[in-house]
Amino acid sequence: MNRAVSAAYRIVEGADLSARNSFGVAARAPLLAEVDDPAALPDVFARHLSGGAPPLVLGGGSNLLFAGDADMPVLALSDDAVAVVDDDGSAATVRAGAGAHWHRFVRATLDRGLCGLENLALIPGTVGAAPIQNIGAYGVEVGEYVQAVEAFEPASGRFIRLSRQDCAFAYRDSVFKREPGRLVVTAVEFRLPRSAAARTGYAGIAEELAAAGIDRPTPLQVFEAVCAIRARKLPDPAVIGNAGSFFKNPIVAQAQASALAAAHPGLPVFPGADAGSRKLPAAWLIEACGWKGAREGDAGVAPGHALVLVNHGAASGAQLLDLARRIAGSVRARFGVALEPEPRIVGARW
Repeated sequence: MNRAVSAAYRIVEGADLSARNSFGVAARAPLLAEVDDPAALPDVFARHLSGGAPPLVLGGGSNLLFAGDADMPVLALSDDAVAVVDDDGSAATVRAGAGAHWHRFVRATLDRGLCGLENLALIPGTVGAAPIQNIGAYGVEVGEYVQAVEAFEPASGRFIRLSRQDCAFAYRDSVFKREPGRLVVTAVEFRLPRSAAARTGYAGIAEELAAAGIDRPTPLQVFEAVCAIRARKLPDPAVIGNAGSFFKNPIVAQAQASALAAAHPGLPVFPGADAGSRKLPAAWLIEACGWKGAREGDAGVAPGHALVLVNHGAASGAQLLDLARRIAGSVRARFGVALEPEPRIVGARW
């Protein structure tokens, strides 16, 4: 393994990525560029990342599965600066570097008296990854609060600024995800209010608060309730390898959802993006197929949540991918519904 060091970045050849993905699977990359200052990106691309495949931009490694070694270079940004850049008393704009730890950033906004992101507590990963996936949980998507995204465009060598509309956010999707390799997110600006109605109507938050005797929750109390729910249901990647929810909740036509609900009493059905579509809970479909808590060697499904694939120790990415494919196949066979993975798969196709 060879290293090259500058004041603003480090280059590692033949890099081991085992500790850089939350599944904890073995993987290597031909080159890793660790960048402390985004201003160095033009030099990094000119000297080390030109003439080949676009690099894989790696945040916390919590939304990908290495099904094999990476055949492209890897780029990691570590800038984690957080600053309030505008505050009119009722709302503030907060800018965070792409390398900032997402959960700690959410808590930092609450400590500043700002709200909006509390339902997104305990999601693993970095701020830079949040708009790419348009992360969401408990009825909130991050795109609702993004004011702008700063990014580097390798093809032109320019730094650009994208508005929320430019980001084209959709369910677990964005322009960054649809055009991989075109832009490197360097920072995100969020517009956050100082007061807003608590979002407690999803996935047991109201029940969690009621059990604690709270009927008019503060944003911090919603944050703590979400943390408690997630800690009970989802395994800690520091303890057992996982990437959180592995499958997206499928969107189907209203007629198909109605037919499935009639055939399978108890199947929850939620509104889709428009009047003609409905969202189905992937966890319910997977559990109905008997996969919750399943284990094959060290590849398995979490006993507390059917959406979470786990590495019990020495599973390879290929073994986890094979398990995921068979889970999706059984759901399609029983319900006629296709499941799609949330994480990016490197080294294989879905």
